[in-house]
Amino acid sequence: MALKSKIEELQKRKEEVLQGGGEQANAKQAAMGKLTARERVIALLDEDSFHEYDLFVEHEARDFGMDNKVLHGDGVVIGTGSVYGAPVAVFAQDFTVAGGSLGMMHARKITKIMDYALRMRIPLIGINDSGGARIQEGVNSLAGYGEIFWRNTLSSGIIPQISVILGPCAGGAVYSPALTDFVFVVDKISKMFITGPEVIKSVLGEEISQEELGGARVHAEITGNAHFFAESEIECFEQIKKLITFIPWNNSRKARRFEPKEPKPEYNISNIVPNDAKQPYDVRDVIKALADDSDFFEIQELWAANIVIGFGRLNGETVGFVANQPLVMAGVLDVDSSDKAARFIRYCDAFNIPLCTLVDLPGYLPGIDQEHAGVIRHGAKLLYAYSEASVPKMTVILRKAYGGGYIAMSSRHLRADFVFAWPGAEIAVMGPEGAANIIFRKEITEAANPDEMRRKKVEEYKEKFANPYVAASKGYIDTVIEPKETRKQLLHALEVSSTKIADRPAKKHGIPPF
Repeated sequence: MALKSKIEELQKRKEEVLQGGGEQANAKQAAMGKLTARERVIALLDEDSFHEYDLFVEHEARDFGMDNKVLHGDGVVIGTGSVYGAPVAVFAQDFTVAGGSLGMMHARKITKIMDYALRMRIPLIGINDSGGARIQEGVNSLAGYGEIFWRNTLSSGIIPQISVILGPCAGGAVYSPALTDFVFVVDKISKMFITGPEVIKSVLGEEISQEELGGARVHAEITGNAHFFAESEIECFEQIKKLITFIPWNNSRKARRFEPKEPKPEYNISNIVPNDAKQPYDVRDVIKALADDSDFFEIQELWAANIVIGFGRLNGETVGFVANQPLVMAGVLDVDSSDKAARFIRYCDAFNIPLCTLVDLPGYLPGIDQEHAGVIRHGAKLLYAYSEASVPKMTVILRKAYGGGYIAMSSRHLRADFVFAWPGAEIAVMGPEGAANIIFRKEITEAANPDEMRRKKVEEYKEKFANPYVAASKGYIDTVIEPKETRKQLLHALEVSSTKIADRPAKKHGIPPF
């Protein structure tokens, strides 16, 4: 056969495969408001950067009529490309081909690109849109999932792993996204659940829709399984692109440095935090007053909103921000906020991203619900994460730092490298009102005017303990600073800690309070 004929045959084969499940299946996908697998990859990556592999792979199943079925690419697209010039590996399940179901060859394609990403030390992006395990292939499908999970775990902390849920992701399939670093969901498109509505109805007799069970909002607001929520697929891809600019390619590198920019003048840090310790404010405004160009990329914005996490830059370098949010529950720590912050801290530590902690909280949330939910175990995750982190750690106490919350939020005692406090900071075992009621109980109850005596004792406690100078006198705080000096202090701290070396005892690994 002449070379020209061979090229024509290649082009014909390519055209067949690139049709995916065919015109009708593609039209059905579009009717659901969803792009096809290749359209998604092309929309996500830099123009003309996508290189597809294993285009002609086919399944090897022979039972239940599968020997006569042609599944182009076996329902998944894999390849490499770039995002803003950063190399990435990507796979996208093709729902138009057998519902994107996972069989043996489908799994082998995914694990092949996962192996490539780990070997080349580049980020992995997985686009999930699948009806689940291919029943006709039996245990081979289950084996495929196991191979994927094992690689997710092997790659964890070495390369960034990003999961995008753009359709159903059910049963065992959900554990792969759960093992990755960041999960993106899109309203009315993303579905994640272990047990589907049909099974729930047959077992429990309860009627529930897929959206109510595991839609995008459920995972962004209630479960915390999703880190980013978008209204459309295109908005989702823009979020992923922005994330890629903040994180390094792998754990042996640092994130790309950008040209430093001063914060925007509308964020005047001296005017953001009220003097009244009981008055709320949005701590994100403080972060924007510190970060380059006031650019703050928040993570898990809709879940456990009493703590704020996300990426910004200081002097062009990526920094992970962790901050109590006085707007929500006075910024207390609880089960969910502890989990949220601890996981983010460990991500930053794994990928050489310095941490900046902004403190303003009354402590851990009291109550029987929290105790029964395991706040001791969950709260300990935050202590563990900060203690374990060896990246540069900078802490600023803005206002309140009471009790265990003071210790947990990257205190000197958990080996923060720099601890600063504003002049109005209150650092104590508990709030002045509660402390006065305990310490001066006898004086208050025996006074002719208990209310007046209580007021005096509260002021006495504030004067003695609810200020930063007692802690500063012990060396627990490096210096007390004016709010306007905060960015300057952080920039200097970041510069001098750039060559930090953390010596730790040799061990295989620690035992976090999972």
